[in-house]
Amino acid sequence: MKVARFHAPGDIRIEEAPEPVAGPGEVKIRVRNCSTCGTDAKIYKHGHHHIRPPRVMGHEIAGEVVEAAGAEGWAPGDRVQVIAAIPCGACGECRRGRMTVCPNQESMGYHYDGGFAEYMVVPAKVLAVDGLNRVPDGVGFAEASVAEPLACVLNGQELARVGDGDDVVVMGSGPIGCLHVRLARSRGAARVFLVDVNAGRLEMAAGLVRPDAAVHGEDVVEQVLKLTDGRGADVVVTAAASGAAQEQALRMAARQGRISFFGGLPKDNPVIRCDSNLVHYRELTIVGANGSSPAHNARALRLIADGAVPVSDLITHRLPLSQVLEGIGIVSRGEAIKVTVEP
Repeated sequence: MKVARFHAPGDIRIEEAPEPVAGPGEVKIRVRNCSTCGTDAKIYKHGHHHIRPPRVMGHEIAGEVVEAAGAEGWAPGDRVQVIAAIPCGACGECRRGRMTVCPNQESMGYHYDGGFAEYMVVPAKVLAVDGLNRVPDGVGFAEASVAEPLACVLNGQELARVGDGDDVVVMGSGPIGCLHVRLARSRGAARVFLVDVNAGRLEMAAGLVRPDAAVHGEDVVEQVLKLTDGRGADVVVTAAASGAAQEQALRMAARQGRISFFGGLPKDNPVIRCDSNLVHYRELTIVGANGSSPAHNARALRLIADGAVPVSDLITHRLPLSQVLEGIGIVSRGEAIKVTVEP
């Protein structure tokens, strides 16, 4: 079979590899779609400390069961979506229901071969935490592969308590930002504003997700304050790896506003300037958001199936496995909303 393997920063190769064999308690799937994201682009450029090459990349995975190897409840032909982040299920955090911050977490495409392949094995650890989800009828494999990033967005908005009547600002108009806009609407937000420094990508994204306003320029804080009659936003989500966006978020949040630092910052520049008095006197809440749990993935699939969060139109590029490097390049240059690979 063909796979896309990471060997070193700047070195991802399309190679021939033996088909994997499922072991006890594992499931082998025929990968139908594995979508790409900014994380894949970062791995291609910089590598990752959890990846010991060579490693098959890809973590937004949907496919069809071809072999169940004693894994109870699964059979060939089952349509499935696979979690990316694998909690251990046994540590103190997992036992408290905090699976997104499991200190023993492993990941598909990092610790285990991922979905940029014609076939892959779903580890028994995934099944042990209910991390293999049935794709609902009416949901295509490409749409199902977007359940993983939507699950992360769902975790972020639950932590930031996005709800009825909120004015929400989403900073960053990539695929994650677009999902944040649509999920916020489904959770009852009154208005959603989309912000980006890249005017071209903002125009493309706004044409799809139709925010109440698209905000661009040097004075985004002032523009948001004007849009909210000086009050500020109830929730600000920084869906971009930008310290400047995080600093702006503090200044555009309303009293008792919630700020989600959704996008992580580069490890060599993770520190921002925070006006502590803004947090103190406005009673602001700042929350992080780190991935998703297996339960978030299941709920994300249901949101897609119910039509609460449409995703099919966000998939702007469909490429064969042989063009995975082209797909990663498209993502890196911000020329797409969502790119999916069809092995």
